[in-house]
Amino acid sequence: MGAEDIEATKKDIKRRMEGALDVLHREFAGLRTGRATTSLLEPLMVNAYETAMPISQVGTLGVPDPRTLTVQVWDKKLVKAVEKAILESGLGLNPSIDGQLIRLPIPSLTEERRTELVKIAGKYAEETRIAVRNVRRHAMDGLKGAEKEGGISQDQHRDYGKEIQDLTDEYVKMIDESLSNKEQEIMQV
Repeated sequence: MGAEDIEATKKDIKRRMEGALDVLHREFAGLRTGRATTSLLEPLMVNAYETAMPISQVGTLGVPDPRTLTVQVWDKKLVKAVEKAILESGLGLNPSIDGQLIRLPIPSLTEERRTELVKIAGKYAEETRIAVRNVRRHAMDGLKGAEKEGGISQDQHRDYGKEIQDLTDEYVKMIDESLSNKEQEIMQV
């Protein structure tokens, strides 16, 4: 394992940690904060044409006002399937059907629901921290193997290990900041 291999490995580590952070941001976008946003519906899958399809592939998502979401279903045969996907999503939304248009009023969040959402956000953040630490562990194992095989010296192992740990600490800090921002957003009345 030469210096160029180490640089490629560091890039890969950073890419994988960045991917974990992106997943966290997508999961946070799906948590309700009392404001209507299409990202709330984007993860939903609809049973359409004998397969599971993202809701965005069966209709147009819209936000006509801050307290309402709409889904303009393109095929009227799929209206019931879209309604079912929304009801089974656990988002606590009650669809109102008007032809091929499904309206979803966003209810105000109760204090109890806000607390529950903060716990869910914390769980997402912890899963992301674990993913980042797993990337670190995998990289450290690679360094240990490279040192055993004689590819790098003990000093290089220590130096690269410190760089990997610093990168891990940086991403854990970003995760914590994202969680703090999401908690404030959720608790805001």
